[in-house]
Amino acid sequence: MKDPKQVLIFDTTLRDGEQSPGISLNTAEKLEIAHQLARLGVDVIEAGFPITSPGDSEAVRSIAQQVEGPIIAGLARTHKGDIDAAWESVRFAARPRIHTFISTSDIHIIHQLQTTREDVLGQARAAVVHARGLCEDVEFSPMDATRADIEFTAEVCAVAVEEGATTINIPDTVGYTTPDEYEAYLARLYELVPQLRDVVVSVHCHNDLGLAVANSVAGATAGARQIECAINGLGERAGNAALEEVVMLLKTRGDAYGGLFTNCNTEEIAKTSRLVSRLTGYAVQPNKAVVGRNAFAHESGIHQDGVLKERTTYEIMDARSIGLDANSLVLGKHSGRHALADALSQLGYSVEGQALNQAFKRFKEIADRKKQVTAMDLEALVTDEIRHDEAGFALESFKVHTGSGESPVATVSVKLPDGNSAAGEATGDGTFDALFQALSNACGLAPALREFRVDAVTAGEDALGETSVVIDLNGVTGAGQAVANDVVEAAARAYIRALSNAVSRAELPITSDLKGTP
Repeated sequence: MKDPKQVLIFDTTLRDGEQSPGISLNTAEKLEIAHQLARLGVDVIEAGFPITSPGDSEAVRSIAQQVEGPIIAGLARTHKGDIDAAWESVRFAARPRIHTFISTSDIHIIHQLQTTREDVLGQARAAVVHARGLCEDVEFSPMDATRADIEFTAEVCAVAVEEGATTINIPDTVGYTTPDEYEAYLARLYELVPQLRDVVVSVHCHNDLGLAVANSVAGATAGARQIECAINGLGERAGNAALEEVVMLLKTRGDAYGGLFTNCNTEEIAKTSRLVSRLTGYAVQPNKAVVGRNAFAHESGIHQDGVLKERTTYEIMDARSIGLDANSLVLGKHSGRHALADALSQLGYSVEGQALNQAFKRFKEIADRKKQVTAMDLEALVTDEIRHDEAGFALESFKVHTGSGESPVATVSVKLPDGNSAAGEATGDGTFDALFQALSNACGLAPALREFRVDAVTAGEDALGETSVVIDLNGVTGAGQAVANDVVEAAARAYIRALSNAVSRAELPITSDLKGTP
């Protein structure tokens, strides 16, 4: 029997997190994140919202088939078609779950659903009955619960439990509540629905007022034993509770919460954060708690002196406990294929055959320019290789000519989705402007550039360049990322990937009514 002090970690990076503007992960990328989440030790992976598109359905199915350990959940509205689609995707998992939801707040019932409380109650009952007939593990969420009438929400939750729901999630969908209010809300809900003590109560908090983590832990204090969160706090609008903050809060200060704990392997936190950041293109702010690059940095001389004498003078967590000692693994230009495979294995990557050959080729290109190739370099390399340029446009060659007093001129060659090649040329205000315009011309598209960022993977003048591009193509957002020794090459590859993602997303049948989720 599970320890009553254990808090289950439900990760929604691949569902709610991917709904962040500009994020568009393909199946291979989602699989890589899911495998890493399994290594991190999360209890549940919400792999996606299968009804939204064939691509999401395929990704959830692949994760269910290939990722071992966590429960694999698929999200569904209370519609029969949604629930059937979710089941068809998650049924391949050793431990599948259907997560269904409907709003209980009057503002949603009247203005979004345009229905009545009676209809919502009936839909909730029918959805849980249908889901329970397919899957033994069913989670139900009364969306926007913290702005809803608590007596009505209690009635809906009671019906869900009566019909077989095994987890009841109480979402703070718009980040409206405060810790004291949330704790009181859950305490009252337990009074109104005593049978909630026979199931797992979950919390799902958004960060609109910066209280997602505080509210989540307040929910656990009130009796909830599942916290729904996302890596780096990704999610709709201001995001979800940050998984790394929830886990490290309970690890570091569990004593303040009656001994609550999680079973996550905290040494995988930093690696998971970096992987998600690279694949989504969402940078982690330097002063981000736990995983920001300044989280264990000390600028003040007084602080530096104290830490050198005794780490605990100014650090309440050990950097090694979240895996921030990654650069202890180092390879050089003379390292061979076996050494690379062994290093990747230590990092949790199983790479062999043609994939290893390609990774080794990229490694040699990097090693020829860098004195040392660190674990973080290898992570960036493997993450870059996960992406499949052949699914859309692919960069074949590029050249940028510029000089003092001259406008840069870029010429490019691009492989089109049909296999043919196309050339493009453009003059721009700068190197990257010319390059991006030339690529757009070659692809026959005219997107608007929304964001372009260049970062270094590690410190030093020989660091790999990591670029991220976000574009808008006729109202559809596309994001792309790439890594290379040459930041111009990395920028070109990232731009091409953003174009491919935007074109792919524009063809998916995602409708506005699917956007409202817990």
